[in-house]
Order: sequence, then C-alpha cells, then structure tokens
Amino acid sequence: ALESIDFKNGLEQFQNLVEKMIIQKTKESSGSYTKDDDEIDYEKFYTTTRTLFGSAVKDQDIQAFFRKIMSNPDERPEWLEIFGCFSRKSVGMSSPSKESMVFLVSEKQQITHSVVKRKDVIKGIVKEPLLHLTVTASQKGVLTVFSKKRKSFFSYSFYFHQDTAWITACDFLPNLKYVVAVTESTIILWDYKSKESEGNGFVIKPMKNCLLCVCTVTMADNLAKDTFLMGDDKGHVYLLTITSDDFIMKQSKAAKESQFKVLDSEFFDIPKRKLHDDWVGKIKYFPALKRFGSCSTDSINSFVLDDIKRLEDHLPVKEFSVPKGVNAFTYCGKAKVIVTGG
Repeated sequence: ALESIDFKNGLEQFQNLVEKMIIQKTKESSGSYTKDDDEIDYEKFYTTTRTLFGSAVKDQDIQAFFRKIMSNPDERPEWLEIFGCFSRKSVGMSSPSKESMVFLVSEKQQITHSVVKRKDVIKGIVKEPLLHLTVTASQKGVLTVFSKKRKSFFSYSFYFHQDTAWITACDFLPNLKYVVAVTESTIILWDYKSKESEGNGFVIKPMKNCLLCVCTVTMADNLAKDTFLMGDDKGHVYLLTITSDDFIMKQSKAAKESQFKVLDSEFFDIPKRKLHDDWVGKIKYFPALKRFGSCSTDSINSFVLDDIKRLEDHLPVKEFSVPKGVNAFTYCGKAKVIVTGG
C-alpha cells in the first residue's frame, strides 16, 4: 500500500514536470520565454525522473520521452511511455526476472516455430492451462497445438484442405482431447494426438450460416463429452454437445476429407437462438458465473450474459445496449466486474 501511495505521488510530480516542460517549449516557440533558474533541460528532466521512479525507468526511455515532448509539445505522450511500454525495439536490455515497481511481468518464452505461410493469418489462439497446451488456427486451415514438455515446445500441425471456406475461430475440448475449429460452413474436430501424417478427426457439415466464433463450456461432470458454443453472422448462438459415441454412431458414408470423417449436421441436436441482430463477434463461457456471454455490433442487443439453458427454453435473457455495439469483453473474478469494449 505504501509503495502504491509513493508511486501515485511520484506520478503526480512527474505529470507536473511534463506540464512545465510543455509550457516552457510553447513559450520558446512563440519567442516569449525568458531563461531563469526554473528552466528544465535534459539533465534536470533526467535527474528528476530518476529520483521519482528509480530503476523502474531506463535511460533510453527517458531520452525518448524528452525528445518526443521537445519535438512536438502539442502531442502529449502517455505517462506509460516513460516505462518503455510503447517502445519494444530493444530486446534483451534487462533480465526478465527483474521486477519493476510499476509492472510485474512474468518471464516469457517466444515460440519461433512458423505455423503459417505468407498471406495467411492466425484467426484463433487459446491456452489449455491444465495440459500446458496452446492451440492456434490460421485462416487458410493450419491447426497447430504447442505442447510444453521438458521446458521446450513441441508442435503438432496439419493443414485442413477446405476449398474456399476459411477458419474463423478455434478452442480446445478438454474431456475428449480434441481441437474444435469453425469455418464458414463446417465444424472441425481434430484429434491432435493422432499419428496419422495428415491428421485425423471429424467434420460436421453443412451449417446453414457462417460460423464466426466458438468457445468451450467448461463442465467436469462427464469426462466422455464436451459442450461448446458457437456464434454466426446472423446473430444466432448455437449449443452443441459431442460425446465419444458420436464419433462411432454418426459417421457418414460420404467421401473423406484427408483422414477426416464426415458427420452430417442433421444427426445432431444443435439448439440455437437468435440473440443479436448482427454478427456475433465473440462468445465466452465463464465457469465462475455459470453464464455465457456473447457480443455483437448490434446497438440494441449488444451484449448478452445468461445461462446456457436460455438457448433451449427461450425465456428472456439478460442483455444491455451500447451505441455501435460491443466488439470484445472479459470478466475479472477478483473485482467481480465485466468489462466491454466497443
């Protein structure tokens, strides 16, 4: 608490220092400035900043901040920049294990493995903390699982050939140990543990509308099934439960797509409900709340937060409106708040 008070006081003094510099520079530009003992040059700015924040700031960030103010006092830089939050060109300048009194950042490990080729982009990235897995899906069909073993990363990748349909999102099914991804017209279930060189899994199709997002509903009551939610471009939210028996009982006799077996969507009970009047941009299940959230650029039904049972019983849902809609949201359990971004 004392450190927080000291930092807040230091930040206020720093902002006052910046205001004085801006006033000084403005007067210099207009020719009305007269030098006196209160003149702030680089040496004074450096000494004062170092006194206020100590080792939490680096020399190059102090220099860059000062130069930015002097070159254009009308464009006031954010105070965060004094800590180098917006200048990451310098790599390896300090040990990642050192703690800053402002930002505590855990040590990171960069994955240099290239999973996509030129003109392809990552459309989804999710982390499975219990299994230490990270899943990525590219627009053109490259699904990759990074597995952290023995303090290094092993990756399992394959390319899903899908004509013109693009992958739009992905997630991980923790009970069945499958990767789920959605495209404009299909649902992909990939068995990443398969030893087949081209991958192995299932494709559920056809889906009438374009699927845009997917998320797993975390439930530990049955280890033989997984439930996930999907959103489409017409404002619908879908609920689908997959069991291990589905992989055996509902295989279609249609041709295989690589090693993927086709499952007819008509064989599945997929409740859906129109919750928005525009695209469903994001969908997420919060185990702590036992609720799912979905958002849209729809200005009337912008954000919905309710039980997944509402997708089947069609009772009124808890929702609120935001002008021009909601693009993103998240939940903080410690603060017990949901934050949305429009």
